[in-house]
Amino acid sequence: MALIQVNFFSKSLMRTVPMNVILPVDKLTFPGMPVRENKPYKTLYLLHGVFGNYTDWVSGTNLLRLAEENELAVVMPSGDNMFYVDQPAAHNMYGEFIGEELVEITRKMFPLSDKREDTFIGGLSMGGYGAIRNGLKYHNTFGYIAGLSSALILEDMDKRTEDSFFLSSRSYAESCFGDLTKLLESDKNPNWLVNKLVAEKSDVPEIYLACGQQDTLLPNTVQFYNLLKDLGLKVTYEEGPGGHDWDFWNQYIKKVLDWLPLEKKGLGVNSGNVGI
Repeated sequence: MALIQVNFFSKSLMRTVPMNVILPVDKLTFPGMPVRENKPYKTLYLLHGVFGNYTDWVSGTNLLRLAEENELAVVMPSGDNMFYVDQPAAHNMYGEFIGEELVEITRKMFPLSDKREDTFIGGLSMGGYGAIRNGLKYHNTFGYIAGLSSALILEDMDKRTEDSFFLSSRSYAESCFGDLTKLLESDKNPNWLVNKLVAEKSDVPEIYLACGQQDTLLPNTVQFYNLLKDLGLKVTYEEGPGGHDWDFWNQYIKKVLDWLPLEKKGLGVNSGNVGI
């Protein structure tokens, strides 16, 4: 399993940015074991949460092993604490970066499929919101969206005042989303966006949602699930014991990969599964 750290210049963000890429090109097999056909890899673009970066998913979960088992390439960028949406005044075009530039440049760098049905986006918490929002906005690129413990917290954002903790403050929300009085009627709001796509008869990606039963974000996830279900969209919803933590996300990233249309060829030979 190749784990590659890449630094490249992003035109959307106007600076050099890092990412981790999991690429199962070095999978070792013994005689008699199935060998994968030489073809482009299905790809999951996987987003981290607040306070995290491009290393989170590898350090916090069993993703390396799961990606190898499923012949899946995984691209993990950094999104700072900015919710993966565009902030034009500072030229922090995070939505454009995730939905356009990142996909284009990784397809140039690595043997990744350019098919919509092979291109997935997912994330946790802030990254769950970012995956849902950008998966819907760039619905012609992504065929599947997965949101774990998604921070779908826009509803009362325009009522915020200043707070000693920056994540709860109005100024922080404005730095991410701009004019909060216009937020709910914009494409930064997944509810507004999905209604627009349905009205336009666009091809909406299939969606997977999961949240822990002890997570304070559970009602937000259930509300969004009910909207998708009422609109007649293809959505899978799961909840289970757990909070807003890596124990839950480690368990449910496996469920995400089980849900995705992957190759599931089985684990190759490595130091953890060779009997002597």
